[in-house]
Amino acid sequence: MKRMLSVLSSALLIASWATSSLADEAAAIDIFAGEQIFTAGSGDDAIEITRSKTSCAKIKGWLQPLIPVEGVHPVTEIEILHALNDDDALLVDMRTPEWYLEATIPTAINIPYTDVSMRMDELGCERLDDAWQCKNAKKVYGFCNGPACSQSPSAMKAMVRDGFPAENIYYYRGGMMDWEILGLTTVEGDF
Repeated sequence: MKRMLSVLSSALLIASWATSSLADEAAAIDIFAGEQIFTAGSGDDAIEITRSKTSCAKIKGWLQPLIPVEGVHPVTEIEILHALNDDDALLVDMRTPEWYLEATIPTAINIPYTDVSMRMDELGCERLDDAWQCKNAKKVYGFCNGPACSQSPSAMKAMVRDGFPAENIYYYRGGMMDWEILGLTTVEGDF
């Protein structure tokens, strides 16, 4: 009986620790940049919307807009699937290498968001003097971890800033989170 009580007590202590750790972690997850609560309505009818850490909400970050840069096209899994067979399209995993190596969408290459401005030659641009010329720019389908990941939106902003045509960028906001939740095939990244 003492052993059973000890095991039960340990289980309750672990559950209490896990719940408080999860609550602490959930409190740090923003909805918008720096905003952890969104209030819908007012007065007695007001509802506070928060974002909690769950097995699906594995990224802290904050919700990204559907169109990160004017002219960029938002796409879904259907368009990504069709892009896999489009010779003019390039699927780019814009996450840091450790994420890419763990799992990515088949045929995706890795150009981390921190490197895209230096590697636009891989996207069909040409470096002339101190500027990129992108008259032969490919259709770039970019993604990162999901709707709360800022890596691909940051890369797309840098690309457009440096001369890549926004109309040649296709943003898969759902990213790896949505891809995996839908049970679609992933592969280990390969350099």
